[in-house]
Amino acid sequence: MSRALKLAWRGLYTTDPNPLVGCVIVKDNVLIAEGWHQKAGQPHAEKIALAAAGEEAKGATLYVTLEPCCHHGKTPPCSDAVVKAGVSRVVIAMKDPNPLVAGKGIKQLQDAGIEVDCGLLEQQARELNPGCISRMERGRPWVRCKLAMSVDGRTAMASGESKWITSDASRKDVHRLRARSSAVVTGIGTLLADDPSLNVRRNDAELPGVSIDAPLTLPLRVIMDADLRTPPDARMLELEGETLIVTASTDSERSRALEDAGAELLLIDRESGHLDWHHLLRELNDRQINDVLIEAGATIAGSAVRAGIIDELVLYMAPHLMGDAARGLVHLPGLDTMEQRIELQLTDLRQLGNDIRMSYRIKEAD
Repeated sequence: MSRALKLAWRGLYTTDPNPLVGCVIVKDNVLIAEGWHQKAGQPHAEKIALAAAGEEAKGATLYVTLEPCCHHGKTPPCSDAVVKAGVSRVVIAMKDPNPLVAGKGIKQLQDAGIEVDCGLLEQQARELNPGCISRMERGRPWVRCKLAMSVDGRTAMASGESKWITSDASRKDVHRLRARSSAVVTGIGTLLADDPSLNVRRNDAELPGVSIDAPLTLPLRVIMDADLRTPPDARMLELEGETLIVTASTDSERSRALEDAGAELLLIDRESGHLDWHHLLRELNDRQINDVLIEAGATIAGSAVRAGIIDELVLYMAPHLMGDAARGLVHLPGLDTMEQRIELQLTDLRQLGNDIRMSYRIKEAD
């Protein structure tokens, strides 16, 4: 199963909106075939492994990181293929939370006389697909918020100058983070200040699994722009891929100009002076957006934290000081006492060049 999990990660940049899945087939304690899902619409991991095993699959044990699908989507059910191949035992890391499957695949295998075990390395399997699982279990995408700061917690000088806080190693890592995301969200303040591209500037060699047959799935670019201040000549509107402008404005002239420039507009509600994050996440969920990455300034990041929609904070810290006049990391008004502070739980820590990357979950109250 450990090998199947490693194989699954190879589809990190190419399978969206489908989950990452790896499969290994073993017979007489010898690995005879393996496979992983490479791209939505293409064969699933089980079918790739079964095709490689051929007749040797009869009487073998199949290890797979997610319950085999039992419904017709873009490809026929994997459970049918497993039964037809004559596999005698199937070991599954986790049940599929998709209500179209959700135990039905396991039952079909058992009804066919196949021995089924489920739950081996389940937590590691859940870490493969936080977005897919979140959509199926919570009805909304998994949300990461990326922030970059100096050691003293500053993101830009008082003048707004911020290039570059972090090193090239960190910026390359951010592009990998974008590449694994279904949507990248920024605010109108960041757009007007930096005119960002929000695209993935990494070549195929730097993104394992990306190839001509399995190209990178481009993330949707999302601009939080309540009053439609986005200029029609913004850089990202000229780039490959789709841009969605989320707004509360009904200004038809500005809307038409932005649509003519290639943007799609989404009208949503305001909540306490800010665009309603929960409304946006429902809309993104309906679009099969699994993983959302927020790359924005202190105001947008703070509003997302206050809305309670952040699942993971990814913080890049550079080894320098910028002074107390420089701009802060997250705008969180109303935190006046130690009891009001927001506690974080560290889940990952690693060095990137001279920078440090820290991943946190927001700790739930006891």
